[in-house]
Amino acid sequence: MGRGLPLGRLHPRRPEPRAPRLPQDPRRGGRRMSEIYVGNADPDALAERGWLLGHFKPEGDPRHSTDVEIKWGRHPRGDRRAEWVRGEERTALLVLISGCFHMEFPERTVVLDKQGDYVVWPRGVDHSWFAAEESVVLTVRWPSVPGYAVR
Repeated sequence: MGRGLPLGRLHPRRPEPRAPRLPQDPRRGGRRMSEIYVGNADPDALAERGWLLGHFKPEGDPRHSTDVEIKWGRHPRGDRRAEWVRGEERTALLVLISGCFHMEFPERTVVLDKQGDYVVWPRGVDHSWFAAEESVVLTVRWPSVPGYAVR
């Protein structure tokens, strides 16, 4: 067997790589730590019916965005959207975290039943959903359109 380098060393003459530095904020002379938000999707999602990020968050909040919306959805078994979404103006991605979730479209129903299954649909596609089992899903929509109510 060949001789390797001691563990933890990349090369005998080169220093170990350093962690990247955070950008400096010239207004404060320090790191931009106030722009980092740490939370938990379950309690944070309660405030906006699941929506964690989008135009509806106050400006200055790191979760404010006019580019994208992100939703953490917990759905009990048998939960169904009250009415179909019609004339949607955004593109969307829905990822199954756990459970079994049906995305219903006019021409077909997509069954997501393995963790990581996902579906993407473009703007203008009517849709609804149904939770066949207790499910957790992550939805991303873009752009975040002011004037749309969180319902």
